[in-house]
Amino acid sequence: MYTVQSFSSLIESNHSNLTNTSRSLLNGLKLLHDNKWYICGGLALNEGQYPHKLINSSPDDVDFQILAEAAMLLTQESVEQPLAITIGFPYSSFHINREKAINFLKKTHIIEFDGSTYSSSGKKTVVLDVQQVDVIPEIVGCTIAIRKSDPPVSGSFFVLSCGFGTFESILSTDSGIIEQSMVSTHGIKYAVNIMLNELKKHYYLEFRNAHLLDDAFQKGYIYLNRKNVDLRELRKAAIQVYYDEVISPNLRSVITDANLMKTNRVYLCGGGMYYQDLLDCFQHEFGEIAQLEVVANPESLASKGYALNSLRISQGKRKSAIGIDIGNATTVVTNFNDENV
Repeated sequence: MYTVQSFSSLIESNHSNLTNTSRSLLNGLKLLHDNKWYICGGLALNEGQYPHKLINSSPDDVDFQILAEAAMLLTQESVEQPLAITIGFPYSSFHINREKAINFLKKTHIIEFDGSTYSSSGKKTVVLDVQQVDVIPEIVGCTIAIRKSDPPVSGSFFVLSCGFGTFESILSTDSGIIEQSMVSTHGIKYAVNIMLNELKKHYYLEFRNAHLLDDAFQKGYIYLNRKNVDLRELRKAAIQVYYDEVISPNLRSVITDANLMKTNRVYLCGGGMYYQDLLDCFQHEFGEIAQLEVVANPESLASKGYALNSLRISQGKRKSAIGIDIGNATTVVTNFNDENV
């Protein structure tokens, strides 16, 4: 039903000749933007010096614009124009960025990219006409995907989403969302920074930042001074501090006795839910009072919800509907791979 593609949200300006450095467009994204060449995704991780991304960037920012166009580019061969696109923002920045995002996306995009990174072709151009755009809170996108999953989910439930930049919560009912249950605060980057600061006490980390340390945080080890440093205990401690200082205090106003009387179902999503140490924290606090469930492929749930919303605004044109989640660690683009119904 879905085609889901994801790549690192890191970008860097690069005018080098990177011929045949990748096996596919997904891993060889090099775009021309305002007369400057930028690499992003896996290519930026492999070939960049200090790739970066602003946390919760605005549609006015270069990184947001490049990542959005890269995501659109990846769907070029499987969609029908004109396109309908939905993207999202954390609830805390949703209202500020909504009109800006619509203004940037709703137009004809002339995307120039370097095809020589993965093939024998050179500079190429793709024209994509975007006629319908919607912008919704990330957590609402997650809720849409849960309700329209297979099998569909009805009734009331909590959704807790932990990404790199943001942790969010919501209580969803059949009649809508409950506003007072919405929380938007620090994501797993908070824990990565704790680990980063601990490592700095013992190692010279050059110019590594939280983005560049995220990969090591996931793997549980890092090479420093030609030594393999085990990070698992340090990561566990950092996640516990993050949970105790950020997540648990914020959820006290959300998972209350009154709200638990409405439902005790809790769906966990976002890339942070891949960390068993974090799941253990949720289980320890809520395991006896709530039904906790980690959704399948938690990192792509929001993007699927956006695609489903695009299907609605396009009046059911499945080949035209796209969902783009420009995450702080990973950008995910989703479209439908089945025919119009």
